[in-house]
Amino acid sequence: MTEDFLHFIWQFGLFERNNMKAVSGEEIEIISIGQLNADAGPDFFNARIKINGIEWAGNVEIHLRSSDWTKHNHHHDAAYNNVILHVVEEYNGESYTEKGTLIPSVTLKYDHKILENYLHLYRSNNSIACSRHLPGFDADMFNLYLSSIAIERLENKTIEIKEKLIYSRYSWEDVFYKCLAKNFGFRVNGLPFSMLAEAVPLKVLAKQKNNLLQIEALLFGQSGLLPAKSDQSYVKSLQAEYVFLKSKFDLKPLQKEIWKYLRVRPVNFPSVRIAQFAVLIHQSSALFSKVIEQENLESLIQMFSVNATKYWDSHYDFEKPSPVEVKNLGRESIWALIINTIIPFVFLYGREKGKSELTDRALKFMEMIPAEKNKIVRCWAEAGKIAGNALESQALIQLYNFYCQPRNCLQCRIGTTIIKSTKQLV
Repeated sequence: MTEDFLHFIWQFGLFERNNMKAVSGEEIEIISIGQLNADAGPDFFNARIKINGIEWAGNVEIHLRSSDWTKHNHHHDAAYNNVILHVVEEYNGESYTEKGTLIPSVTLKYDHKILENYLHLYRSNNSIACSRHLPGFDADMFNLYLSSIAIERLENKTIEIKEKLIYSRYSWEDVFYKCLAKNFGFRVNGLPFSMLAEAVPLKVLAKQKNNLLQIEALLFGQSGLLPAKSDQSYVKSLQAEYVFLKSKFDLKPLQKEIWKYLRVRPVNFPSVRIAQFAVLIHQSSALFSKVIEQENLESLIQMFSVNATKYWDSHYDFEKPSPVEVKNLGRESIWALIINTIIPFVFLYGREKGKSELTDRALKFMEMIPAEKNKIVRCWAEAGKIAGNALESQALIQLYNFYCQPRNCLQCRIGTTIIKSTKQLV
């Protein structure tokens, strides 16, 4: 039993209303349960309740035990003076406001099948608590819910972007560059790539935008991965350029130890990714502006279809040979960058500028990109829910991380529908 469960019972009106009486004997009639308060203060605002036939408007507080009122010091808090009803699971003492007014208390009566259903999900050993019950769940309702959850995930991603924009005084190009760099490192090297973007400001790269070798020298030199000595002409050229640029811009390189190679495929080595990133920066001046202009997904993909320079055709790392192969940024990697960087930026830019065509475009692009392939998406597939596109896979990831894993079934539309069912779960 949790207080959240009692909130759920009250919020959805799943309690017995007939012949409701306060512990002290007053007749209670619920006209309106009020509005759930997600912030500090009473649990439900603006409720309307008749007590012995007299209608009251005010707030409702919910606790497992009535003694929690005093335990939480509400009797010393003026914010609770307008509470007109104290709803509890167990009554074990009276509750008074700061002004000394006795608050009517009522013990909540409800069908205990609902509690059993909730506990069945909450205690489930399955990663997705309701997985056994999904086959019988209304498919249209599930898909409709996925759409709203996908937007919720997109909005969550924009929160961090918005904070960085405020800090940078809305320098969209600079914040986009830093976020793109972070996601260029993908899951394993995201943090080192983010540090690299800080170590090589966009304004510095912009001054060398017409010289790819200098862009490579800046990025490799600042990454700490550029060898101090080499007999190879390409590496010597990078070294010479970096010595000059480091002095010119007073740069301090990162430690090479921050980069991770363990369990990373050679084609995804940091050195290869940095080489590809350098080409992208070189080819795309005012990259964010160009991204916003793209109305076609395929043209956006082509913008990011970059190949590392010739040296990397035969190398995975500096002076580490590889079979001859063009080190291009693969389509799945581009899709990941679009999902995790471009779409959130386009969505937020549309919101900030009042351009609904951009927010619609962001969602449309997600529907056009294939579903992601990862452990979470496979877990849902095993439960019978197969993502048809990236919008659905993003929604399933959001559900899994923020609802299924922490067992927030009471905040999930799927979970609450199953819990409210009069059919007992087994």
